[in-house]
Amino acid sequence: MAQNSGLVDQYNTPISSEDIALLKSQVAAPSSFSSRPPFAGNLAFGMDPGRLGMILRGADNFNSRDWYILAEEIEELFPHYTSVLAKRKRQVVLLPITVEEAETNKDGAKHADFVRAWLDKKIMQHALYDGMDAVAKGYSVNEIIWETAPGRVQPAEIKWRHQRDFEVSWEDGEQIWLRVDGGFQPLAPHKFWLHAHKIKSGGVARSGISRVVAWLWMYSTYTLKDWALFVQGYGLPVRLGRYGTEASENDKRTLWRAVRSIGGDLAAIIPKSMELEFAQTHSPNDGSKLYEGRMDWIDRQASKLVLGGTAGTDAISGGHAVGQEHRAGEQDVEKFDAFMLAGSINRQIIQAMIAFTFGPQENGYPVVKIGEEEKVPMSDVIAAVADLGPLGFKTKASEIRDRLQLTEPGPDDEVIGPPPPAPGGQVDKNGDPLVTADLKPKANPHPEINPNSDTRVLMTAGAPLFTRFTALQTKQRAALDVVTQRVEESADAALASMTAEVRACFDAATSYDDLAARLMHLKLDSQAFQTAMMQGMALATLVGQSELLDEITGLPGFHKG
Repeated sequence: MAQNSGLVDQYNTPISSEDIALLKSQVAAPSSFSSRPPFAGNLAFGMDPGRLGMILRGADNFNSRDWYILAEEIEELFPHYTSVLAKRKRQVVLLPITVEEAETNKDGAKHADFVRAWLDKKIMQHALYDGMDAVAKGYSVNEIIWETAPGRVQPAEIKWRHQRDFEVSWEDGEQIWLRVDGGFQPLAPHKFWLHAHKIKSGGVARSGISRVVAWLWMYSTYTLKDWALFVQGYGLPVRLGRYGTEASENDKRTLWRAVRSIGGDLAAIIPKSMELEFAQTHSPNDGSKLYEGRMDWIDRQASKLVLGGTAGTDAISGGHAVGQEHRAGEQDVEKFDAFMLAGSINRQIIQAMIAFTFGPQENGYPVVKIGEEEKVPMSDVIAAVADLGPLGFKTKASEIRDRLQLTEPGPDDEVIGPPPPAPGGQVDKNGDPLVTADLKPKANPHPEINPNSDTRVLMTAGAPLFTRFTALQTKQRAALDVVTQRVEESADAALASMTAEVRACFDAATSYDDLAARLMHLKLDSQAFQTAMMQGMALATLVGQSELLDEITGLPGFHKG
């Protein structure tokens, strides 16, 4: 009778001692003396459409072993497909992995730290590439060997298993069974990471990319063979043997062997009395381009199928915008792959880890996320903080540091930034230090600035002043409106006298030439206009200084005299 080990999974199902022993061992490893041999032979050589169709029909009728053997061979024999498929896998594997705690769980932070510590061992990261094998074949199976130490139950290894050693259940067409001696058996719970990755709706057995690629590969194989024969034909001269009327059958056979032994099939023998003409209607380059164009077309179809576009693998004419659009399409595929992987990892591995170690959780489990969420560009963040900060908008400095990948400086670190305010021991309600009059004078960090000037006062009282800057702007704006009105009145009078002189020239002129001469000798008096503008600028400066000094002298802790 099975003994209860005290462990339960995320579904509150007890785990027996026999089940724990199974979780710690390998049950699907290949073996030479079993129904899962490590080597399965070759099926690709001599492939034709009839045979390929027979293999695919067998896979659809729950006999998929030959199909998965062929699918692996196609990855070895179709270089372009292998390249773009590996690129798609790498794009997801190299994405960052983060863990979000369950905020509704009081132990959420503890559980998330437990998962992060396991991820630091890179076991999951190394398994992601094998998990992405489901893109080509519809699903991938990875066996989990669990570590069951006191207070810590987690995967110690995740090993890829070949799809030829499994079969889709004929009961529902969805479950995956393990091939064993004498038949099949369902997969043991929590023992496998089974990742399904469909490119279309339907059964898992028919949802892999390799189902489409198989036909492209076969067509490319025919094209390469025809191309090789074409190159051989045009690359070697025609061997033409002539025999006379006196030649016997034995002489003809000898002549034929001679022309054939020179190499290739492009040879013939004819009587001397006969003529043989080779009519050529096209240049050899025309045929070569035909085969090359067909191979390029097949490669482009494989790129579209795997990556969603061709710009990432094939150099095509077009501007920078074309490349950006293709890259955006690849990023959509990348995000989808990451979403699918994270979903199966959370359901089958993360939740089981937490339940085995801490017990089933009613208030949520930590969530693993692959890739980064879309964020506002850093330049926009900095501009928003710079514009909204003086208006009282506040944000966490830690968030800005995280986006910039900067750490908080320590007390002994050399920092870049404005000089710290003088320590006075007093702070306002916002925690900003106050400027007091009884502080001991400090060395001037800016000797080029007069310590008694308004600029120096601003530097030492900067922090409190900025919090009241909005009110200061409002008062200055009202005063500047009055100054502007006075300047307009003075400038209008000065401009009126200047335009009157110009109008008099127009009235007195008898022709265009006379008007031009009068304007050339006209001497306008701009002194009044200059005086009006200088007075306005002076008044504006005085208003600004007056409001600024009133604001500074009104700060708490500032003493006159």
